[in-house]
Amino acid sequence: MAISKQVLEGIELLIFDLDGTLVDSELDLALSVNFVLQEMGQKPLSVERIASYVGRGVRVLVSRALGPDATEDDVERGNNLFLDHYCRHMLDHTVPYPGVREALEGLRGRKMAVLTNKPVKFSRLMLAGLGLTEHFSYIYGGNSFENKKPDPVGVFQLMGDFDTAAGETLMIGDSVSDVLAGRNAGVWTCGVSYGFGSPTLKETPPDLIIGDLRELPRLLDGKPE
Repeated sequence: MAISKQVLEGIELLIFDLDGTLVDSELDLALSVNFVLQEMGQKPLSVERIASYVGRGVRVLVSRALGPDATEDDVERGNNLFLDHYCRHMLDHTVPYPGVREALEGLRGRKMAVLTNKPVKFSRLMLAGLGLTEHFSYIYGGNSFENKKPDPVGVFQLMGDFDTAAGETLMIGDSVSDVLAGRNAGVWTCGVSYGFGSPTLKETPPDLIIGDLRELPRLLDGKPE
């Protein structure tokens, strides 16, 4: 662990990724992508393969799924098909990961926000539908700023929103995009090993890795066990 006990106890602001960190949305994302592929005359992809494309926003997800031969018009059509289908089906199977509700309760009273590359409208609807909105003062999505993670613009915005220094901020996520967004902003980073983007953490290891979000309140309170 690259974060000392003293640093952890000084963390004031927690910035969470959404998909793969707070919620297991893997199947609903895959079903919407495969709906797009079906509508556009392509064969479906495995859930695992689609999950490996998640993390850089909807347009990148759709573009990767359609493949290298897709034109800009194809990607635009696929993007619109995905958004329409996903808006109606994003909570069919999506649930918080085990321990997320308990962890957020254990963190109650801290400064907390969500920064995701999912469109902000969907992010807010999802968190509201799962009863998690109350825990977060701010929810920013992939279209809240000019650039998505790993660009640090959203992290900088949240530090300003909360008037919190970089050394007192922790970015929590399951993928390399989250780690790089935090690193590019000069804040501490925490990876979750259970998310579907977690294989990418091997490329760019975070300062801290946890296997259950319930570990986080204990660590921040100076209780590692």
